[in-house]
Amino acid sequence: MEYPLLALLSFRPLSGYDLRKFIETEGQFLRSRLHHSHIYRLLGRMVANGWVTFEIDPREGKPDAKVYRLTEVGREALMAWVRSPYQPPSRFQDPDFLTRFAFAAPLDRQAAINLIRTELDYRYAQIARNRHRHRALDFIDPLPELDRELAVEISEAMHLFGASSMDRWVAWLEEMLRRLEDWQPRESHGAQGEETAT
Repeated sequence: MEYPLLALLSFRPLSGYDLRKFIETEGQFLRSRLHHSHIYRLLGRMVANGWVTFEIDPREGKPDAKVYRLTEVGREALMAWVRSPYQPPSRFQDPDFLTRFAFAAPLDRQAAINLIRTELDYRYAQIARNRHRHRALDFIDPLPELDRELAVEISEAMHLFGASSMDRWVAWLEEMLRRLEDWQPRESHGAQGEETAT
C-alpha cells in the first residue's frame, strides 16, 4: 500500500487525512478499505525509510496537520514500482493490476503499455485454455442432499457469467491500450478545469 500512497503524493503534498479521504472515495475500487491508523503507520514507516518528509500545517481550532511530500528517494522507489515486472494472477480485474495501471499511466506511459500488454497476453492464453474446455460435472457417490441437476445448471451459469465478464475486461484493456498508444499530449495541460500558467 505504500506505493499507491507515494503515487498520490506525486500529484501534490497531502495530509494523512487527505490520503485517507481519497482511498475511501476515488480509491475505493483500487484497494479495500483501510483503517486510518494503518495509513498513519505506513506514513510513519515511509518517513523512517526516507521516502517522504512532512511539514506541520497549523490549523486554527483544529489539531495541526502533517502534510507529506515525496523525497527523491521516494520518487525513485515509486518509479521502480511503476516499472517493475507484473505477474498476472489467475483472477482477472486484480486490485494490484488496477492500482498499478491507475498510477503508472500518468507517471510512465510506456510502463503502463507494457503492463496492459502483459495482462492481455495472459488473458488471451487463459481464454484459449478455458473457454471451450470440457465442463461436465462428475458425480461419484454424491451426498443425498446434492441436487445434481441444479449443480450442473449453476456451474454452466457461472461459466457463462465468467466468460462474458472476461470478454468485457479484455475489451476494456484493448481500449486502454489503444488510448495509451495513440496518446498525444495537448500543448497546455493543466488540472481538469484549470488553465496552465504560462
